[in-house]
Amino acid sequence: MVTTQQDPQFPPHVLREYSLIADGERGIMIGPRGDFVWMCVPRWDSDAVFSSLIGGGGSYAVTPADPFVWGGHYEEGTLIWRSRWVGQSGIIECREALAFPGEPGRAVILRRVMAVDGDARVSVRLDARAGFGHHAARSLARDGDVWTGQSGPVRMRWSGAGDARPLNRGDGAQTLVMDLNVPAGGHHDLVLELSEAALPGEPVDPDRAWLATEAAWQAAVPHLGETIIPPEARHSYAVLRGLTSDGGGMVAAATMSLPERAKQGRNYDYRYVWIRDQCFTGEAVAAAGPYPLLDDAVRFVAERLLADGPKLKPAYTTLGGAVPKERALKLRGYPGGSDVAGNHAGEQFQLDAFGESLLLLAAAARHDHLDADGWRAAETAADAIGARWHDAEAGIWELDNRNWTESRLICVAGLRAISAAGAPSAKVGSWLALADAILAEAAASSTHPSGRWQRAPDDAGLDSALLLPPIRGALEAADPRTLATLEALEGELGQEGFLYRFRQGPGPLADAEGAFLLCGFTMALAQHQQGNEVAATRWFERNRAACGPPGLYTEEFDVTQRQLRGNLPQAFVHALMLECSARLARPWEAP
Repeated sequence: MVTTQQDPQFPPHVLREYSLIADGERGIMIGPRGDFVWMCVPRWDSDAVFSSLIGGGGSYAVTPADPFVWGGHYEEGTLIWRSRWVGQSGIIECREALAFPGEPGRAVILRRVMAVDGDARVSVRLDARAGFGHHAARSLARDGDVWTGQSGPVRMRWSGAGDARPLNRGDGAQTLVMDLNVPAGGHHDLVLELSEAALPGEPVDPDRAWLATEAAWQAAVPHLGETIIPPEARHSYAVLRGLTSDGGGMVAAATMSLPERAKQGRNYDYRYVWIRDQCFTGEAVAAAGPYPLLDDAVRFVAERLLADGPKLKPAYTTLGGAVPKERALKLRGYPGGSDVAGNHAGEQFQLDAFGESLLLLAAAARHDHLDADGWRAAETAADAIGARWHDAEAGIWELDNRNWTESRLICVAGLRAISAAGAPSAKVGSWLALADAILAEAAASSTHPSGRWQRAPDDAGLDSALLLPPIRGALEAADPRTLATLEALEGELGQEGFLYRFRQGPGPLADAEGAFLLCGFTMALAQHQQGNEVAATRWFERNRAACGPPGLYTEEFDVTQRQLRGNLPQAFVHALMLECSARLARPWEAP
């Protein structure tokens, strides 16, 4: 074991400059210098083998030897990234991907260095450090152009690196380094395999792996030609697919501990499956068509409902296990952040997860994609609402336990949606009666004197989450409370086309946190529901632009500094972007 040490050659960058490659089981964040700064192996919630993003050790970099300016793009409808560097002597690209679809136990990383214009001279270095940087590579051995070794429990095999040489680091670690020259018009393949189990006997053939990965992405991502902007809708779908494991569970984000606000202790681990986020994604996909991510969401959520019933957790691992408690890793952290692994949300009760589950299952039923287990899961969710809707809970924003209005109203929406989607006639009457009872209680306790909805019976404030229930059918778009809430939110929590969640203090909104992109896209849907198409398009376009060159969204956007804040990429923001792209392309359709 060695002391973690961040490589000074690859300092942290602003979040908009990082791209993601992913295969469903794990992901890699890539910096503008061709440096892999984040990767967990073998699963999303495993320890990282490259963790320099949050101040740990380990990196895998392909970097031009001469000065350059950076760019890049995704191949459409894929998470195949092309880093592009333009220098005085030519243009170099590095095609990057995780072999797709991913194997649960083994990661296969493909990198193809291409001399686009002139010869390509790049420096390559591989410094694998499992355990968030604590385990240096050892047992390094070369056979021809293949290196093998191990870092903690992670075994590795690196092909195409016959010219690499070990470089002894001052902390006792060994890094493999190589100066690579590629003649004009040519390319050179590097393949890195990582696994905690024994690797297969033969190294991966890069040509076959690239062809298989291209074909798999082409099959996985629909064309989405009926959306407003098909290329960007496809990109969001690809991101969501890249975050979705073989078991159907989709992690909330690929990263952990990226700060929402500098030095405020709001650094969370999002490498787990939130039931709410999974439902948002399934509902968004259903708005575009009955595509496979809808079935994945239904499968995972139904399994959790049937297993846990009224004790459904807000979040799980991709294997359906419990989310571990928070722990500090003793790393430096991303600038302004810390190094917290695990998440306290796994111990909360969040009522809205049952309502969102019903909305997801209803969306699947409308596409005739809900089987017998799905209907049993719907009955389980409805029964849980009946048993627990009076209980105080943490709500959509995971705050202190109260009777949050949005949670109750989204349960009303879910009960009504599933009742109208082909539910057994014996259940419809009781489910609709339950919905009416919850709505009546919410109206009596949580209607503000101004006529709008308020956050909770004991909290008169505004909350942008209250845009969701009318969109999902809890009450009519023309209901006076819907209209009053929409007007108040736009006037009091909107700023420059972005929307904040709620007011946290008497000062400017931006002093407390960034604008929430989820809320901005939800406002676009709310305006579309009202027939305000110009306003809907304005909100959509404003929030759609809140990303960097790779087109990845975080949870929050700093309106003043035009910076991304929080973990990357945030799945539910991509989900709402996809839903907006689908719904705004046609007249409003009630759920």
